[in-house]
Amino acid sequence: MKSKRLFFLLLLAVNARTFAQNYKDSLDERLTQIYQRLKVPGLTALIVNKDGIVYKKSLGFADIEKKKVFTEETIENIGSVSKTFVAIALMKAIELNYFTLETSVNDILSFKVVSPFYPDEKISIRHLVTHTSGIVDNDSIYNKSYLFERGGNTSEKALWALKERGYTGGLKDTTLSTFLYSYLCNKGKLYTVKNFYNSKPGQRSSYSNIGSALAAYLIEVKAGMPFSAFCKRYIFDPLRMNESKWFLSEVSRAKHATPYLDQQTAFPFYSLTTYPDGGLRTCALDLSKYVMEMIRSLNGKAKLLKKSSIDTMFSPQFSANNLPEHFSLATRNKGIFWNLYTDGFIGHDGDDPGVSTNILLNKDYGIIFITNLYMDDRSEYLNALKQYAGQMHGR
Repeated sequence: MKSKRLFFLLLLAVNARTFAQNYKDSLDERLTQIYQRLKVPGLTALIVNKDGIVYKKSLGFADIEKKKVFTEETIENIGSVSKTFVAIALMKAIELNYFTLETSVNDILSFKVVSPFYPDEKISIRHLVTHTSGIVDNDSIYNKSYLFERGGNTSEKALWALKERGYTGGLKDTTLSTFLYSYLCNKGKLYTVKNFYNSKPGQRSSYSNIGSALAAYLIEVKAGMPFSAFCKRYIFDPLRMNESKWFLSEVSRAKHATPYLDQQTAFPFYSLTTYPDGGLRTCALDLSKYVMEMIRSLNGKAKLLKKSSIDTMFSPQFSANNLPEHFSLATRNKGIFWNLYTDGFIGHDGDDPGVSTNILLNKDYGIIFITNLYMDDRSEYLNALKQYAGQMHGR
C-alpha cells in the first residue's frame, strides 16, 4: 500500500514538472513570436505568486548599439506604474495620522490651490487619487517639465521627435515644490486658468499627472522629509527593493535601459520634475518583490500596511450612482490610484518616452511587463501572460 502511494506521489511530481516545463516552453515561444513581429528593442516579462517568481523571460537589448541585453535586473523608469507607490505611501501617511482622504489640500499646503471656476469648492485628497480634482495636465507646460540630457550624440530624429511632442524644457521651476507652486497657485509664473477644468472637484474624471504629484507632495509636507525618502523608509527598505530610486542621478547608468523612439533611434536620458507621477526607476526583479507584497496583502498578510488600509486602497471609488463625467465602468473602476479591472485584475500601466510598463495582479498571481519603447498597445504580450498564468493556477 505504501509503495503504491509513493508511486502515485512520484507520478504527480513528474507530471507537475512536465506541465511546468511545457507551460514555460509554450509561453517562451509565444512571447518570442510577438517580440519578433512587433520589433521592440528589449523587454522583460515576469509571472509571480506570493512566494516568488514562477516565470521570467527577457528578450532583446537594453542598449542596441552596445549589444547590452535586457534582463530582469535592467533598470528603467516605469511611467505611471509609479502612482501605485504614491498610493502605498498615501495610505501609510493616513496610518500615521497626517491626514484623511477627505482632507482639503489647502489644510496642508503653504499656498492655496483653488479652481478659478469654483473657488469656494475644496479639492480633497480623494479627488487627487481618483483623478477628479479638476487639475489639468496643460501639455504646453507639463511636457516642458521633462528634462532631457541633450548631448552631441543625440540624433536629429530624436531631437525632432522631442520638439514635436513639446519636450523642449526651458522651465526654471524644476523642483517638485517650486513647480507645483508655480503651476497651481494663482501667484505662480506658470499659472493659467487652462491648468484647471471648468468643473467642480469630483464632477469630472480627467487623468492628471500633476494632481498625482501634488498628492505625493502633501506627504512630503506632513512628513518633513522628501517624498523619495519617505518611500525608501516605508516601502523600498522593508521590501529590500535596493535598485529602486526616484532620481536618475542615483542609479547606475550601466544598468539603465536606453529609451527608444524606434529600433534605430535612441532618446537621451531624462528626469521628471513631477517625479512621483511617473519617475520611479526600478527593475523587474525589484517589482516582483512589490507585486508579491500586493498579492500577500490581498490575502490578508500585508507587511507594509494595515488590513484596513489595503481594503480602502483597493475599494471601488465609483458606482453607477456615483459616477463622474467622462468615466466608464465598462472595463475598470478606480481604487486609490490603482485600476480595478472588470476581469478581476488590479494594476496600472505606465507610458513615457521610450517606456511602456504594466503590473497586474490578483489573489493568486501577478504579471510584470517592461519594455524600453513606447507601445500604444501591448495587449498581445499581456493576454499571453494572463492566459498562461491562469492555466498555471487553474483558472
